[in-house]
Amino acid sequence: MRSVAPWARVYVTCTALAAACCIASVPDTHAPWGAVALFAVLCAACELLAGRRFAGDRRPESAGTGARGASGASAGSLGWHTPVILAAAFLLPPPAAALVPLPGVLLARVEQRPRGLRRVWRAARLALGAWAASQVHWTLGGRDAVVTSDFPYALVTGGAAVVAFCLVLTVLDGGILALAERVPVRAAWRGQFLRSLVPAAVHGPAGLMMAVLWRSPYGPAAALLVLLPMYVSWWAFAQYHRERAAHQATIRALVQAVDIKDGYTRGHSERVGQASMMIARELGMDDERAEALRFAGILHDVGKLGVPTRLLRKDGPLTPEERRVIELHPEYGHEMVRGIGFLGEARSAILHHHERLDGSGYPYGLKGCQIPEFARVVAVADAFDAMTSTRSYRRARPVPAALEELERCAGAQFDPRMVEAFVRALVRQGWHPVVTADETPPHGEPRLPLPYVPAATEREAGRGTVGGARP
Repeated sequence: MRSVAPWARVYVTCTALAAACCIASVPDTHAPWGAVALFAVLCAACELLAGRRFAGDRRPESAGTGARGASGASAGSLGWHTPVILAAAFLLPPPAAALVPLPGVLLARVEQRPRGLRRVWRAARLALGAWAASQVHWTLGGRDAVVTSDFPYALVTGGAAVVAFCLVLTVLDGGILALAERVPVRAAWRGQFLRSLVPAAVHGPAGLMMAVLWRSPYGPAAALLVLLPMYVSWWAFAQYHRERAAHQATIRALVQAVDIKDGYTRGHSERVGQASMMIARELGMDDERAEALRFAGILHDVGKLGVPTRLLRKDGPLTPEERRVIELHPEYGHEMVRGIGFLGEARSAILHHHERLDGSGYPYGLKGCQIPEFARVVAVADAFDAMTSTRSYRRARPVPAALEELERCAGAQFDPRMVEAFVRALVRQGWHPVVTADETPPHGEPRLPLPYVPAATEREAGRGTVGGARP
């Protein structure tokens, strides 16, 4: 069961209580219960249909993604049911509008645990969003504008309600990301409001059209026609989601294959992906680039599949010929992922993550800014995890010692900007390295801790490592 931070649980509880307070006054509003029931059933149907469309398309998760699933920031914030919620906000009193999303969300399928907490969170945040949208709309006289088809004023009040809806969801989602995922406070809300406004530009007018048709002589039946084009667009998005899930399943299979072949670094790829994501967030990259960078970290060593296993597991020093064979693994990896289109910049990181700023790296000896930005990030993350993870030939180094080594090599081996960003991220979030090799050596022989040697000299020292990590 995925653990949830205590403060995140408190936050969800307070959000649920706030939603309950907004709904508590519904008996005093004399709401049209027939319309409330119809909107609730329609919203639930949209929610369940969307859930069935996405059933089984689970995304691979890295550390921390559970909170995003809980927040709904990436899935379900503005979905096919959103025009229905907004139409209810345009026609119903605020407490009644807050009731509309509850049945569908509480009955919807939840993949991740704790399921009950996630259902409560999604229901509470949507209820508060609907209440805020309706409150703004009614305060501005928007209901009368809808009933009388007073355009363009109805567009003004509808737009204000949509902005309120998106703003409430943004504030709530940023809070849960900061508390549950420990995303830096200055990054938790960055860009979320603008991203939510983009789909709202479609959902808002659709909801307004539903509300106008609902009050027309043709009634609710005509309003349902608005959902047909929405369903088509949602179906297209579902197809894209499935294709992306298939690519991610391929990535998981490749990483598992590397872990099996080079067992003593099991988990290394996922941790490099996590560290790369931390640097990306500190640098202020948008979500799309940060996700691509995480994939770059996860797949940076996939080329090891083309390297003979005996070389990867060799305990003694490598011969010059063996080193040349191992140094081909970035090119092997680049060829393997060439056809995965959505990786984008990640492909360049897989090819160049062993380049050095001073030009002494491989495979092409690039210098300085000639090295792609993603590759410079992954190089820092790769070396850090190599130092803080136990290997067959040495124990893990403490995090402060690893950071000191990164700072010492900054400017020659690593990009100082990436090192500084990683240090800032670690100071704020911390790091808990996972032991990836057996602590007990063969035949009961004691294993002595060996000092970490930078990538440029470790191979000459006979350890047979490349780029700060065991090849």
